[in-house]
Amino acid sequence: MNPVREKLDKAIIYCDGGARNNPGPAAIGVIISGIGHQKSGIREYSEFIGRATNNQAEYRAVVFALKKVKQLIGKEKSKDLEVVIKSDSELLINQLIGRYKIEDKDLQSLFFEIWNLKPDFKKVEFIQIPREKNKEADLLVNQELNNQVGLFG
Repeated sequence: MNPVREKLDKAIIYCDGGARNNPGPAAIGVIISGIGHQKSGIREYSEFIGRATNNQAEYRAVVFALKKVKQLIGKEKSKDLEVVIKSDSELLINQLIGRYKIEDKDLQSLFFEIWNLKPDFKKVEFIQIPREKNKEADLLVNQELNNQVGLFG
């Protein structure tokens, strides 16, 4: 796949979220590839999200990713873009594809936020990957958490 191209057609996004002392200080990490005309075609983001559970952080990473892609390429271009979300969270992916029920009210509201973002894209696919295939996004989460612990811990 050549990430430098004129036509945007597919973005691959690696997402991760984590919390220390679950629930506790939490952060997200997102790696977006396949959009823009950068030589590498890859953008990395991390963000401290305050106090949350691991599962809430995983969901918040997906929300952040979908909103960020739309912001980067614009609403009109996003309608022609296929998005593949990759995460190592079994719970997240299986809830997003309808295999697992969502009992937690906070996760339900985050699920609906993601669901309401899906029509902004041509297609959104959710894929579970092994933890070792998501190391870069995990590193972003842990770097952000380490920075916050250094500031507030």
